[in-house]
Amino acid sequence: MYKFSFLLFLVFALPSSYAHDDFSNLPEKKQTPQALYVTAKQAYKMKTDHPDTVYMVDVRTQAEVEFLGMPTVADSNIPYMVNDFSEWDEKNGRFMKLPNSNFSIVLDDQLSEAGFDKNSTILLICRSGSRSSKAAALLHKLGYTKAYTVVDGFEGDKLKEGPHKGQRLKNGWKNANLPWSYKLSEDKMYIE
Repeated sequence: MYKFSFLLFLVFALPSSYAHDDFSNLPEKKQTPQALYVTAKQAYKMKTDHPDTVYMVDVRTQAEVEFLGMPTVADSNIPYMVNDFSEWDEKNGRFMKLPNSNFSIVLDDQLSEAGFDKNSTILLICRSGSRSSKAAALLHKLGYTKAYTVVDGFEGDKLKEGPHKGQRLKNGWKNANLPWSYKLSEDKMYIE
């Protein structure tokens, strides 16, 4: 029994054990060079099982986090992209988003402050898994070894058919009923 318990500990203690889903059919926009993927449920389990060794970053814009809420277990909000309210994106029907040139600098500072480094497990979450995958790819280029992307994001994927077609009701943090809140902590927020 003791040997079995130890094996169970190993299975649930190692971050790689969380990525047991088949991610081979991920859309290209959600793929990363390091192929470190987790679902929202897996990310929550990783973070709550290992709060001192897993750091979670919400990479959505400040406006998204302010109006849509944020996972309560997230350590910080550092936008990977920021809104440019002076430019309109005709193709996507919204304001333009530009890369946040401070993203990696702020992340590095916050990780150091919290006792983490480039070899620590980092979970990145955005709306649906596209921006978090780009952020994870950037961190991989910068030498981070365990930057995971939450493939279904905070709001989940859009339904492709039915009366709610186009709505983000498939998978994701909110749809999995994982803990989140509209009430934000200033110490977790990205403030320029």
